[in-house]
Amino acid sequence: DPVATPDFSKYRTSSVSTNRNLSYFMIGTLGTLTAAGAKSTVVDLIGTLSATADVLALAKIEVSMASIPEGKNVVLKWRGKPVFIRHRTQSEIDEANAVDVKDLRDPQEDSERTQQPEWLVMVGVCTHLGCVPIGESGDFGGWFCPCHGSHYDISGRIRKGPAPLNLEVPAYSINAEEEKITVG
Repeated sequence: DPVATPDFSKYRTSSVSTNRNLSYFMIGTLGTLTAAGAKSTVVDLIGTLSATADVLALAKIEVSMASIPEGKNVVLKWRGKPVFIRHRTQSEIDEANAVDVKDLRDPQEDSERTQQPEWLVMVGVCTHLGCVPIGESGDFGGWFCPCHGSHYDISGRIRKGPAPLNLEVPAYSINAEEEKITVG
């Protein structure tokens, strides 16, 4: 015995015309409003998450090369981190080039770390635990991190202690005509 299905034909409209055009119009309008709302939400969210004007102002710093005497360091703040800029003497450059890079933990030639040999630019954060090393100190005359005893040479390369890597060299450019170093 097949199961009897109920007959709902008396509940159907007998009209031939449908509201299909109205339905399509309503669906299209709702879709357009939803897309506009989603776009507005995304634009507001991206605007909220983007960098503020004071952060963008710190994206680059310029330093006058004339303000740094030969043989001295200057420490600047860039993106919340200290940056060391050293105007090296010829003897410091010779000392940095005399090191056999095969003996270094993080082998890197001095020429790979500088654009001009007399100017060394580095982020002043120890690669061990993020401390700030002290300039013109340590066993190699470069930088010394007193927290755990990392010694860096005059080129910022790790020579002794627990730090695994050399001090980071940020993106920078030297404008010899204007005598400026731009970090960032």
